[in-house]
Amino acid sequence: MADVEWRKRVYCGKVGACPLGASLTLMGWVDAIRDHGNLIFIHLRDISGIVQVVFDPARNQATHLAACSLREEDIVCVKGDVVLRDEDRRNPIISTGDIEVYADSLICYAKSGTLPFPISEKAMIAGEEIEAGAWKVDEDLRLRFRYLDLRRPSLKELFIKRHKIVTVIREYLNALGFLEIETPVLTKSTPEGARDYLVPSRIHHGRFYALPQSPQLFKQLLMMAGFDRYYQIVRCFRDEDLRPNRQPEFTQLDMEMSFIDEEFIYRTIEELMARAASVAGVVLSVPFPRMSYKTAVDEYGTDRPDTRFAMTFEDLTKVISETSYSVFRTIIERGGVIKGICARGQAGNLSKNVLQNEYALNIVPSFGARGMTWMKFVGGQLQSNIAQFFTEREKESIVDCFNAMEGDVIMMIADESADVVNKALCSLRLHLAERLSLIKPGNFSPLWVTNFPLFEEKEGRLYSQHHPFTMPDQVDFDPQNLRMLLNLNSRAYDLVVNGEELGGGSIRIHDMDTQKKIFEALGLNEQEIREKFGFFLRALEQGAPPHGGIALGMDRMVAMLLNAPSIRDVIAFPKNRSAVCPMTQAPSRVSGEQLRELGLLDKSAEENLLEHTGIEYEKEQDRTIAADSEKISLEEVNKVAALARLRLTKEEAKAIRKDLNSVLNYVASISELDTDSIKPMSHVLPLKNVWREDKHEDSFRAGAILKHGPALEGKYFKVPRILEG
Repeated sequence: MADVEWRKRVYCGKVGACPLGASLTLMGWVDAIRDHGNLIFIHLRDISGIVQVVFDPARNQATHLAACSLREEDIVCVKGDVVLRDEDRRNPIISTGDIEVYADSLICYAKSGTLPFPISEKAMIAGEEIEAGAWKVDEDLRLRFRYLDLRRPSLKELFIKRHKIVTVIREYLNALGFLEIETPVLTKSTPEGARDYLVPSRIHHGRFYALPQSPQLFKQLLMMAGFDRYYQIVRCFRDEDLRPNRQPEFTQLDMEMSFIDEEFIYRTIEELMARAASVAGVVLSVPFPRMSYKTAVDEYGTDRPDTRFAMTFEDLTKVISETSYSVFRTIIERGGVIKGICARGQAGNLSKNVLQNEYALNIVPSFGARGMTWMKFVGGQLQSNIAQFFTEREKESIVDCFNAMEGDVIMMIADESADVVNKALCSLRLHLAERLSLIKPGNFSPLWVTNFPLFEEKEGRLYSQHHPFTMPDQVDFDPQNLRMLLNLNSRAYDLVVNGEELGGGSIRIHDMDTQKKIFEALGLNEQEIREKFGFFLRALEQGAPPHGGIALGMDRMVAMLLNAPSIRDVIAFPKNRSAVCPMTQAPSRVSGEQLRELGLLDKSAEENLLEHTGIEYEKEQDRTIAADSEKISLEEVNKVAALARLRLTKEEAKAIRKDLNSVLNYVASISELDTDSIKPMSHVLPLKNVWREDKHEDSFRAGAILKHGPALEGKYFKVPRILEG
């Protein structure tokens, strides 16, 4: 094979800048092929773009002949000259569409097998429709062949821009005096909210490392060590319950700063976000608005409000406290609340039937509320099936509360629980925004949510809303006074964009007395404190500067700025929605020998595994077979069953999976079949029936075989009538 002439290589997307007649060496993938009989055209693709290459037998017969065997995704090297296309043959779909390269030589570095889905995204002729590509393919299939999926130019462009965003962030922080410092990946398990991923130690049997949920304690230790300003683009791991836009491993921009307050962090992050957004062509105005946690929950029902559209909540509880409408009056008497939203000018789009039968009876109950009440402001008055239960004064108060105007629709939810009302109204607000197209495409609305509660109460016990190292808004509190503790706010802040939390942080506790009071409020005794945070507290006892920090989710930020459908599209090798990698089939079983080396198969460890993880101890051979047999997952079995409209029980799915895997494993175990001594069982030509030539020949006569067959009527078999005329 010829050497790769990388010194002479010109990238496909740069060919347009080369002079006409220039001789070039191009390398890349065959994106598409068009055979015109005499001429063969291909789109050659590399990371920079696409250029059209022409193979003309009149120019080079051997090269044209070699091109006849090309197929999509072959990897080739082409040498040829740049030629200007005729006016009527130019292709505005690609950046090099005004020129093409006439090939003089062709080297095929690698042939492509059959593709599981199309890769090409560019038509070869202007105006030509291109068939649906990989973006229409099932995501698990795309992830199974991720190395092919990543060849798509649109997906590759996301990673190029992600790289540019990260580069801009690094340059900005470096200029501000931040140092990029790596922190450990194998660390101690500490309670930070989600479950840890644990890594057993081979050297220290029975002990485990944890993969970091964040570098929280280490970055604070760096401040205590005097590094002043730290950042890291770091991989983090959280064993959380599955959600559509969440990954078990993710990347975050982690930062910590000394001798600062919230204002420094706000200004730094706002400028950082504005610069990152500019890479994606998005303009973010600074400074960002700020909103307290209480306002966010009261007016939007969530601590991550989407402020791209209005429709904030209005509280009607006091306005109609004397109403004769029994439903509202009963809820008010029981200490409940009545809140509503106003859909401006949507009376024509939300008919009485839609409001009553869709929203009141179905949609709103699905959000957790018992129902919904609605009113339209039409013709200068409120119209509703309950309007007669309200006095004119109450109606005027409702109109004033919502500042209702002609054509507005007021939708109200009442419940004894304010939390139920807020959550249901929040979901309703977002549902209406999508249905009524209230959000302008490409609109970005960032804000800071501040003044979070320091603690939250669950089942009679206090927990930190952020983490136990967050500074309270006042330090003179009694750790035994529950009411005082629940009224404490923290110096924490979240960056929210378009209803998504992109990151959060806080000013940290830097004095030991306050930290001890927080631990006492959380009900931790001295032994628990030392076991969980001993190394950190020893450092805190040596003194810590005032400091604070923040962490931004890079995957979510990049996906949002680049308008990617999912964070999985901006992660090179993501897990699917079941936290499984379809390509590598991780997580997978490991051999008994590996478990034994880690000390997990001694008697006590074996009993522990049986009790806590459900792993059965098998013979080494059986375990190895099981480890190799997971070619088909339960998820794949259920997906095929769903396509076939079959409803399988868990046991049936497991049985089918076992059978399919046994077949595939048997086939995989046969490296080579010796067929030299095996006679063929069938022939293409000639065809004839083959009958046994032994003593049983008579029993296989045609008459005997068809003796119990259906009766004949003419040339047709008689069958029972199943449809009456």
